[in-house]
Amino acid sequence: MKISNFEIGGKKTFIIAELSANHGNDINIAKKTIKAAKEAGADAIKLQTYTADTITMDCDNEYFRLDNGSIWDGRFLYDLYKEAHTPWEWHEELINYANKIGIICFSSPFDQTAVDLLEKFSVPAYKIASFEITDIPLIEYVASKGKPIIISTGIATIGDIEDAIQACKRMNNNQIILLKCTSEYPANIEDANLLTMQNFKLTFNVEVGLSDHTLGTVVPVTSVALGAKVIEKHFILDKSIGGPDSSFSLDKEEFKEMVEAVRSAEKALGNVSYELTDKKKNNRLYARSLFAVKDIKEGEAFTKDNVRSIRPGYGLSPKYSKEVYGSFALKDIQRGTPLDWKLVK
Repeated sequence: MKISNFEIGGKKTFIIAELSANHGNDINIAKKTIKAAKEAGADAIKLQTYTADTITMDCDNEYFRLDNGSIWDGRFLYDLYKEAHTPWEWHEELINYANKIGIICFSSPFDQTAVDLLEKFSVPAYKIASFEITDIPLIEYVASKGKPIIISTGIATIGDIEDAIQACKRMNNNQIILLKCTSEYPANIEDANLLTMQNFKLTFNVEVGLSDHTLGTVVPVTSVALGAKVIEKHFILDKSIGGPDSSFSLDKEEFKEMVEAVRSAEKALGNVSYELTDKKKNNRLYARSLFAVKDIKEGEAFTKDNVRSIRPGYGLSPKYSKEVYGSFALKDIQRGTPLDWKLVK
C-alpha cells in the first residue's frame, strides 16, 4: 500500500502532522505551518474538510451544547466548528503548496460533499475521523474512490470497527489502516492502551498506527515498538496562535523531537539477527576463557587451583572446564598462558 510515494508497512513510520484548527483563520499561517511541518520531519500534512453547516446545524438547545468534560465544555457545536474549520476555498491553494514543497497532503472529509471537493485535487488518501466511524455511508463513499483509507477508532466498539472495515471491503477497497486513538483532548497516557494496536493487526489483518492526543511524545515513540506504521499528531506553528486544538498540539521543535525519537526507535528495532559484527567479534576477546593462573609443570594435573575461567577470551571456552580438569599438561605452562588443546593431555 502506498500513500503517494510513501510505502506503508515498511521499516519507516508514516508521520502525519494534523493541521486541524491550528491556522488562526489565516491562510498564510496555514501555509507557514505546512512548511514548518515538512522542516520538522513530517511525511504528510492533513487537513480537515467540513463547514459548520456540513457537520452540524446552527441550534442552541441543550443537545448542541458540549458537556462531556472536554476543554470545549459550554460551547455550542456550530460555533466551535465555525471557528475550527479550514475554509474550503483554501483547499486548492494549500494542497498545491504542499505538493510544491514536497510534503504529502490529504484530508479528513466529514461528508460526501467534502469527498467531492477533495477528489478535484487528487488527494492520495483519506482519513475517517473517530467520530465518523459509525457513518457507514460516508465510509463506503470514501472507500469507493479506491485510495488508502485511514480510520481512527477513538469512540469505536469492536463491532463499529468491523462494520467500517466491511464497508471498505464492499467497495473492493482493502487498503485499510486502523489507528488506535483515545478521543480525549488532551488524553491521559494511562488511557492510551497501545497493546490494542497489536490486537487490531491480529483481529482485522490490516496495517495499524496511532492517532495521538496525549501531551508530549512518549506515546507515539512507544507505539513504534508495538508495530505502528502510521503516527498522527496535531501540529501548530506557534502555540500563541491559540485555537480549539492548540493545547494538545506540538509546536515545530516538539514535533521535530518526536520525529527524531521515532526514527531512532525504528533503528533500534532493526531486524532479527544473530550475526556478529566485526566489533562484536572483537569484543568477544574480552569474554571469559580458561587460563593458567599458576605455573604448571609438564605432567601436572589441571585443577581449579591452577586453571580458572577469567577474562580475556584467548583461551579455551569455559564450557570445556570439565574436560580440562583432571587432564594433564603436555609441557611446562607459564602463569598467564591461555589454555589450548595443544597443551592438554
